[in-house]
Amino acid sequence: MKIQDIYKQNKQAKKPTISLEIFPPKKDGNIEIIYQTLEELGDLKPDFISVTYGAGGSGTVNNTLKIAAHIKKHYKIESLHHLTGIMTNYQDMQNMLKAIQKRGIENILALRGDVPINSKNNKSLNTYQYAKELIKDICDFGNFCVGAACYPEGHIEHNTAVENMEYLKQKEEAGAKFFVSQLFFDNDSFYRLLDNARSARICVPITAGIMPILSRLQVERMVFMCGVTLPSKLIKIIHKYEQNIDDLHKAGLEYAFEQIDDLLTYGVDGIHVYTMNRPNVAKFALMRYKE
Repeated sequence: MKIQDIYKQNKQAKKPTISLEIFPPKKDGNIEIIYQTLEELGDLKPDFISVTYGAGGSGTVNNTLKIAAHIKKHYKIESLHHLTGIMTNYQDMQNMLKAIQKRGIENILALRGDVPINSKNNKSLNTYQYAKELIKDICDFGNFCVGAACYPEGHIEHNTAVENMEYLKQKEEAGAKFFVSQLFFDNDSFYRLLDNARSARICVPITAGIMPILSRLQVERMVFMCGVTLPSKLIKIIHKYEQNIDDLHKAGLEYAFEQIDDLLTYGVDGIHVYTMNRPNVAKFALMRYKE
């Protein structure tokens, strides 16, 4: 089933779309750990599960397809296969799309991906300079529902909200049927994104991406990599509990649930939980919000 149809059905039923993200183990990691994580979810089925993808020859690439196919076949849950265009040429992408289609995957999240540091000045290695180019090629390939990323506080490489909307509109025009947001910790930033998107006549569903806080290091990495801001309330939580992991986990989940409660009251299209492969995060989210 295509995810765009899941959004339509849920909208008709007046309920949000609840989804999760997991990631394959790093190179030489044990893929069975991911299957155990999925097994622990039991019957608490999300609307779909996205599986991240490594670019530039990463050892996680093949595992992404294995896990996505496993989710659909064994758990009867729609899977969203991430696909990054960076450091990939047109023919390699066509081959990947054929492999994904062969395994029965119907949904792809198309991302540009991060440019490797040692290749930033060598654009000749890369067919896809922008996500919109990858989205178009996937749509032209046929029979996929394509989603894309959006950034409540703007992409770290974009300077203005105007640029943010221009790129978002270009992705929709290239064929994106829904958007999943980068994580954020201040809901007002997501509401501004929604207002700006609707003013720009971007009409497809836009799902809020939420990541519960589990450690101070995790937060510092996200701030540096993604440029997200931290509300004072969250900074105080981290400062108070950083020496007690269990208490920080509990407080981090509660903060995330407060975000989600507010988002659902606002009437967002969906919630996408970045689980970090933690079964407890997925369970708590599904038990609380999935009917």
